[in-house]
Amino acid sequence: MTARIFRSIFLVATAVLLACFILIFGMLYEHLGQQIQAELQTEAIYIAQGLAQSGMEYFNGLRGTNRITWVAADGTVLYDSDSEAAAMENHADREEIQEALTGGSGESTRYSTTFDERRIYFATRLSDGTVLRVSSAQHSVWVLIMGLLSPVIMIFVLAAILSGVLASALSKRILRPVNAIDLEHPEQSEVYEELSPLLSKIYNQNRVIDSQIEELQRKQAEFTAITENMSEGFLVIDDHTDLLSYNSGALRLLGAEAGLSRRSVLALNRSEGFRKAVELSLSGEHCEQLFEREGRYLQIIANPVYHEEHVAGAGLVILDITEKHARESMRREFTANVSHELKTPLTSISGTAEIIKNGFVKPEDIPHFAGNIYDEAQRLITLIGDIMRLSQLDEDSVPFEKGPVDLYELASSVLCRLEAAAGKRGISLTLSGEHATVNGVSQVLDEMVFNLCDNAVKYSRENGHVRVFVSEENGHVALRVEDDGIGIPAADQARVFERFYRVDKSHSKEIGGTGLGLSIVKHGAAFHNARVALESELGKGTTVSFTLPNTEVE
Repeated sequence: MTARIFRSIFLVATAVLLACFILIFGMLYEHLGQQIQAELQTEAIYIAQGLAQSGMEYFNGLRGTNRITWVAADGTVLYDSDSEAAAMENHADREEIQEALTGGSGESTRYSTTFDERRIYFATRLSDGTVLRVSSAQHSVWVLIMGLLSPVIMIFVLAAILSGVLASALSKRILRPVNAIDLEHPEQSEVYEELSPLLSKIYNQNRVIDSQIEELQRKQAEFTAITENMSEGFLVIDDHTDLLSYNSGALRLLGAEAGLSRRSVLALNRSEGFRKAVELSLSGEHCEQLFEREGRYLQIIANPVYHEEHVAGAGLVILDITEKHARESMRREFTANVSHELKTPLTSISGTAEIIKNGFVKPEDIPHFAGNIYDEAQRLITLIGDIMRLSQLDEDSVPFEKGPVDLYELASSVLCRLEAAAGKRGISLTLSGEHATVNGVSQVLDEMVFNLCDNAVKYSRENGHVRVFVSEENGHVALRVEDDGIGIPAADQARVFERFYRVDKSHSKEIGGTGLGLSIVKHGAAFHNARVALESELGKGTTVSFTLPNTEVE
């Protein structure tokens, strides 16, 4: 800005200065021309007086720089100071001669072929009718002007330098208040009054921009807070599949690192489902696809993003559905197992009843077959009860409220109910530890302890031992059940808490049970925020325990 103002001022000053010099030289040229005309007129008057007194003899002693010509009334040259009069052409057609003959005097300026230069002429008519003409070369004016050229050039250069200095100082002075304007707070700036409307507009515009920036920052913060707190992955891509935006959930699910911007999203996962979702969304279609990464099942939901009716990119949401997939698999397996487990006793009941109905049973054998029907019906009732209990625990809809439960007394009650079954196999039951109260549902805790102790009795050797310990330590209550039975193979230990899973399926009928006991223990522990632990060694026995927080009644 300073350079432009300086250049403008300097050019204007230089142009004005040059125009002044041209005008001055023009006026000087005109003035000098008029001065020469006056000198020629004065000289002509003096020579005319001399001729009137001395005649032609007056020219003999005359010396001067100007040309003198004496012309008769008919235009014949009588005398010329620079040429032979007899050899000169008639001058009757000369402008200044004609004016002098008619008006007494005449003047003109024209190019002279005789001298090959431009000359100034003055002529006056004498008393005898002849005409006296005096002329001077016009270049004498230029000679005078050129004589002044050197000092004029020096003056012009000095004036130009001064103009430059003044232009520089003036431009800086003009711009100093402008450069001092605080564009962030223009209303506080002291500047030219002419700039006040502009500063007012800048101030108002700044307020609008600040408001818009604050709104954008607020929306950006909200968007970031939402996306960063999402467990789902979020990606935004352009129409070239390059990443524009993403959240940490996407990095986690795709196993990528930060700094992905302007990279192709297709480089993050090479699966067919992922690629197809990207391609379909960029073609303008909503798409949902499944793909797998490192053993986890992911679902991608892709939607196109439009700009002026054209697909400008796509928004991708990635969901981790591993647990959902596992639950669905578990549900399908559970349904199949329930169908099988229910079908078995029902088939036995139906078959036995059919035999009795068709009269294929002797009267004395009817009690035996009726007993089979009763046993299978009881098994069916127990199975249905366990399934319903698991369903309640899954849905956190246990129809009982929590309250104080003495875990030691509860374990003692369970062992009393199992004494008969343990006694048939010569298994001893022992309870040790201390009284400890927890906040829980008595019915659920009873089923948990009963299933652990019942399994210990079933899978212990003849004349074996089942030991139950109740302890309280560091604000937690633990119940541990130990047996010296057959143990559980290491490969099966991770699955024994699954529904209907049995380690030894060949003896399941003989041992009895629904296969849901440990599943009830697991889900009951989850309902009470308890931890379950299992330790087992094949041929040496199994220890199962759960630990609950020792809290007061809520």
